[in-house]
Amino acid sequence: MAEFVAEFGKDGGPVEADGRLDAAAFRRNHQPIWAVLKRFLAGQSGDVFEAGSGTGQHVAYFAGHTPDITWWPSDLHAAHLRSIEAWRLHAGLANVRPPRPIDLSDPAWSPAPPDGAGPDKLLAIFCANVIHIAPWRVAEGLFAGAARHLRPDGRLFLYGPFKRGGKHTALSNAVFDTSLRDRDAEWGVRDIADVETLAESVGLKLAGTFELPANNMILMFVRG
Repeated sequence: MAEFVAEFGKDGGPVEADGRLDAAAFRRNHQPIWAVLKRFLAGQSGDVFEAGSGTGQHVAYFAGHTPDITWWPSDLHAAHLRSIEAWRLHAGLANVRPPRPIDLSDPAWSPAPPDGAGPDKLLAIFCANVIHIAPWRVAEGLFAGAARHLRPDGRLFLYGPFKRGGKHTALSNAVFDTSLRDRDAEWGVRDIADVETLAESVGLKLAGTFELPANNMILMFVRG
């Protein structure tokens, strides 16, 4: 999926000497996202996999609030992986593992490193701003992996813009969707019903929908 997913650091944004990238979206959305996640993750223990960590800012922030959770970041772009590792070292948190290159379009992906020294079952999977800037097979691969790797009480959290009943929730999302599809016909803002159908096909179900600023949502899935 390397040729499909948008890449940070190529928009003229600053890059620190150590490779850290800075996403403006992180500064806008990390607190509202955490306000939802903390309802389910605060005080918990286990392993959380972040699918498509981007700059690495989210995983560093969330890990700082969950000392008993081990976070496993991932991405496919080399610049993103460098940035995630740089943010990990900058944060100095022992509960963030080095990032792994993972292609979610491969339904056999695993959060464990090649040496096998990784999580067996996951407390949660967090995925932000991925499935609308990638082909649908990336969403299919994400859910296939979630069905394999989540604990019985595990959760999958998807953050981003979504349509409801085939309609956009805001004009700005409609404009954004058009721009995505103009860039790549396989991209686009996904409809909640389609994502829910995909989840059900692998034994997961939609258990919560949370409205967030800037016409974004978090969809939470659990085992059916």
